[in-house]
Amino acid sequence: MRWDNFFQDLEDQLSAEWEAERAALDSETERLRIARLGLRDRIAALAADGASVRLELSDGTVHETRLDAVGADWAAARRGDGSILLAPLAAIVSVSLSGVSVVASAREGTAQPDRLAERVTFGFALRDLARRRVAVTMGTTHGRNLSGTFDRVAADHADVALHDHGAPRREAEVRGYRIIPLDAVVWVRVDVGEDTALAGRA
Repeated sequence: MRWDNFFQDLEDQLSAEWEAERAALDSETERLRIARLGLRDRIAALAADGASVRLELSDGTVHETRLDAVGADWAAARRGDGSILLAPLAAIVSVSLSGVSVVASAREGTAQPDRLAERVTFGFALRDLARRRVAVTMGTTHGRNLSGTFDRVAADHADVALHDHGAPRREAEVRGYRIIPLDAVVWVRVDVGEDTALAGRA
């Protein structure tokens, strides 16, 4: 009888040690996974859920939005007025959201990888706006807001024809031209009704 208790105690102790080792391994695996988790991954998970967030950007602006899509280095969100906001991930200072969304966005497998979206850069998205001649408003790193149309978007800069907000890009309406480094663009807003592929996604 005593030997039965002895072996039962050993078995229980061994089982507890196995459980502790498995928990430690799971915990370490989770720590390593979190260590590899990038901002893009978190925002992609939030966009997959259509999460409502407050984006604070590097020019000091704050935007109440619903995240819709994520490219290689940028995010697209729908504002309350229906306009679409594009922001490079590098321009995001903070994302304010609910506690539930914070935890959900860090879970493994929350967002399924979109291989095409992972390759679409901010410059590529702006080239689409230029091709469609979409009027935009943009914010720059120096806190200036500009309205106009992208005439062309090169590797690291864009040519912008400046004109009044809501006016079509006609030579008579253009007030001037700017060459703007893409790194200086903090956000781009496309108003409701503009012909853009992004409007169909949002």
